Order: sequence, then C-alpha cells, then structure tokens
Amino acid sequence: MKLRTFLASTVAAAAALAFATPALAQTYKSEYRMSLVLGTAFPWGKGGEIWANKVRERTNGRINIKLYPGVSLIQGDQTREFSALRQGVIDMAVGSTINWSPQVKQLNLFSLPFLFPDYAAVDAVTQGDVGKSIFQTLDKAGVVPLAWGENGYREISNSKHAIKSPADLKGLKIRVVGSPLFLDTFTALGANPTQMSWADAQPAMASGAVDGQENPVSVYMAAKLHTVAQKHITMWGYMNDPLIFVVNKDIWNSWTPADREAVKQAAIDAGKEQIAIARKGMVEADKPLLKDINANGVTVTQLSPTEREAFVKATRPVFDKWKGQIGADLVGQAEKAIAARKK
Repeated sequence: MKLRTFLASTVAAAAALAFATPALAQTYKSEYRMSLVLGTAFPWGKGGEIWANKVRERTNGRINIKLYPGVSLIQGDQTREFSALRQGVIDMAVGSTINWSPQVKQLNLFSLPFLFPDYAAVDAVTQGDVGKSIFQTLDKAGVVPLAWGENGYREISNSKHAIKSPADLKGLKIRVVGSPLFLDTFTALGANPTQMSWADAQPAMASGAVDGQENPVSVYMAAKLHTVAQKHITMWGYMNDPLIFVVNKDIWNSWTPADREAVKQAAIDAGKEQIAIARKGMVEADKPLLKDINANGVTVTQLSPTEREAFVKATRPVFDKWKGQIGADLVGQAEKAIAARKK
C-alpha cells in the first residue's frame, strides 16, 4: 500500500513538473530593455540594434528587445548604468568601459593614456587573456558579459585653435565623462576638464560654455560637432573605448540554456559587425573619414611621432599612478600582449 502511494506521488510530481515546464516559458518578459548611450545613428547604437535583431530572429521572437538610447532608463546619467544593470533596472546593455569604470576599477585599463598604439593592440588585449580576465571580473561584479564591441579611438576637438602640443591645451575647457582618470589626464596636460553627460555636452559647446571635447571621429561626424564650433580636431589616439555586450544575471538565468547560447552568439556576431562599422573610414590607408571632416571646413591635425611623444611624456605620471589602482599585474599583462601583437 505504501509502495503504491509512493509511486502515485512520484507520478503526480512528475506530471506536475511536466505541466510546469511550459509555464516556465511564460516567465519570459514581453520586452527586454537595452540601455545605450548613443542611438542608432552612431556605430555604438547600431551595434545594439544588430544584436537585438539577431536575438529576436534566433529565438523566434521569444526574446524581444527594445532599445533605450541616451541612457534614458537612468535619466541620462551614463555613470549609473552599470549599477542599474546589476540592480535589474536595465535588462541588457552595450556599455562603455569608461562609464562602468567607477564601479569596476579594472576597466580603467582602457582609459590609461597612450597604452594602445593601434587597433592591433586593442584586439590583442580584448580578444586575449586580458579580455577573458576582465569578463571574469565583470561576472563576479554581478553581470553576464558576452562580447566586445568598440566606440573607437578618442580624438580631441576644440573651438579655439589646432592642438599640436600639451601647451596648446593650457586653460581649454574640455568636456570629459565622469571618470577620475580623465580628470587626472587632462589636468596633467594643463587643460580645465569639465565633467558633463553627453546630453549636456553639445549645448555647452554651442554656447561656448566648454571649448572642446574628446570622442571617436565616428561620434564627431554623426553628432555633426562641426556645427557646434568644433572647428579643430587632432588625431592623437590617446585611448580606445571598447564596448561590452552584457545581460543582467537574473534575466540571463530566466532563459533556457538554448536561448542563452543564442543570445551569446548573437552578441559575438553583432560585436564583430559593430567593430567593423566603428573603424570604417579610419583603417583604410587614405582614412576617408578624415577627408569628410575636412570637407566641413574643419582643420584636421595629425601628429608626428615626436609630437605625440610629448603628450605621452606629459601624461606618464598619470599612467604610473593609475597602474597601481587598476592592478599592476593586469596592466603588465596588457603591455606584454601589446608588445607581442601581430601588426
């Protein structure tokens, strides 16, 4: 009798589990919120759009993603994005290493002045052991990192004059993101760095409240910064800004293993496409994007190796100070990867 009761209970439990399985699928949200700083007119936002489309297609519409550019889910404050992602205010994001560095100090690696001499150096770090180590750190910090993207090399523009030496930056009000490392770098160069969200930056440039800014040329062009008095741009490649495709941990765990794999592979594929878009016009021998900028009446300054070295020297104390804060071992590992890269 007891055996019969036990078997009946086991069958009932199995049946209940079988019926519960479709119900689990119902825990999927009708819409997932993806945070982006920049919209789809920019390579950054385009990467988010490509990812969302691939996910929708590969999960047969089970995972439907809506883009929220301008970090609108957190009132435009891009430095709060990582915390909001961890807390579940945001479901997914394509985020900047710069914006997340206040919460994850290792991400400051990419903001070290003049660490990455070329794109091959960036790839050697993000696609190698250092990139894996950083993903492990992010995972421990409470998010699921899936793939790398790129905002690009950040170049400096201003409304006053051509910048060819650190002396040319003296006293210039330069808009920077909310990162202490950026404040240290521009202070070392004699500028007056002003922390400001991107939403506030363009009106400030138009009114003359700030003299300049630093961003990739793709952002410069898409935002039409020549129309807000940014008539001089210097190609100094002082840092590269990788992007990271991530998902909130609870959201990730709510999906089936098959859907998780689909989302991850979609991120990897979208990341590769996004990086190609971000670099377009700058990796070709004649750098056509610079010609487009020049055609808008903008003075484009390209530094000689000697001129660039003066900026490297001026910011070396900042590099050394932050190397310890980021982790000397991690920075050393990145430097070795860069030295061993295939150019």
